[in-house]
Amino acid sequence: MGNKAEATQQTAEAMQEQKQRLLDCRYLRMAEIWAENSYCHRRKVGCLVVKDKRIISDGYNGTPSGFENVCEDAENKTFPYVLHAEANAITKLARSHNNSEGATLYVTDSPCIECAKLIIQAGIKRIVYLRQYRLTDGIDLLRRAGIEIVYINSYS
Repeated sequence: MGNKAEATQQTAEAMQEQKQRLLDCRYLRMAEIWAENSYCHRRKVGCLVVKDKRIISDGYNGTPSGFENVCEDAENKTFPYVLHAEANAITKLARSHNNSEGATLYVTDSPCIECAKLIIQAGIKRIVYLRQYRLTDGIDLLRRAGIEIVYINSYS
């Protein structure tokens, strides 16, 4: 009798994992669409912060408010004041009534070390990303902080 209950529990868990994967892929697709808002030429990055199946913030990489929407210089080097998508989404949260404690952050590219620090301080508990960056120090720090990391390299 215990085996049947265990099998039912495993089936329910598998269905829940499948449902979560489907949601993760949908939010990642939305983050990719949001990245299209970026004026950066070298790399367009989009980000969504989701809590209780509700998008509570969004961001894409770009210049601070009031700056000209130019991210790179004539030699195609990114200006140092360009904000990353995660930083934009997290700072938007600071200006809202939303709370990111326990939220999931969906981002098209893996977070850098500076964004990882912001993610940790914002209380975000789960990161889902689509493309790996050449440096892994941000992901390494997030793992060290006990944040769940999910890498999805394809929607299919």
